[in-house]
Amino acid sequence: MPKINSDGCLLNVSVEGRDSGPTLMLSNSLGTTMHMWEPQMPALTKMFRVIRYDRRGHGKSEVTPAPYSIEQLGNDVLAILDDLNIDRVHWCGLSVGGMVGQWLAATAPERFDRLILANTSSFFPDQTNWDKRIEMIRSGGLAPIANSVLAAWFTRDFREREQDKVQIIRQMLVETPVEGYIGTSQAIAGMDNRELLPKIQSRTLVIAGRHDPTTPLQMNEYIRSRIPYAALTLLDSSHLSNIEQPDDFTETVVGFLTQR
Repeated sequence: MPKINSDGCLLNVSVEGRDSGPTLMLSNSLGTTMHMWEPQMPALTKMFRVIRYDRRGHGKSEVTPAPYSIEQLGNDVLAILDDLNIDRVHWCGLSVGGMVGQWLAATAPERFDRLILANTSSFFPDQTNWDKRIEMIRSGGLAPIANSVLAAWFTRDFREREQDKVQIIRQMLVETPVEGYIGTSQAIAGMDNRELLPKIQSRTLVIAGRHDPTTPLQMNEYIRSRIPYAALTLLDSSHLSNIEQPDDFTETVVGFLTQR
């Protein structure tokens, strides 16, 4: 896996799948690594060249001082594409990955073909919960909030039925560097992509989770309604829909990216 420099921050990047043909870039949620996408990789790498990366402050990428911004996280993506000499990609981002995707598609439209925005938002009107979470993490780390985060990420039924899968995600969460988690949380709290949405010309699919309390259906429906010709698919999941409903998520992604 190469390390790619973005404004002094070395980012951990993986390129797998087909050597030629369409390229798909995946961008994961706050508090996870590129391995969040493992359920999708067998299918996606058969059809696409797939780029995954650890966001700054996460996984094996370097940790830079907080705060971060959506623009900064978006410029990290452009640095990766430039380093790999890739002109244009499809994008699939979940949660903050979808927030970064909105910025990218509006700001650098020539670099992005089809756009998938999963379990995401364009704006959080009340930053109080983010501020409280940041203070809790700053004083006590991530372990004390892990149960509440996982309760928002997965339905109770899934948490009870798929304990091994939930434990993998818990491990990603608690191993996330505190500075990286706080920096990205500040980027989310300070985000306002609402005026960018009408500028997005990419063919867009929004994926929402029926039981998602973090980025509920109305947030995803707002995005769909503001992007020209966007469509929305609703999955029977909570926030991490690609893990809770991996087959449906993968089928939805592949179908959207391959339809004429």
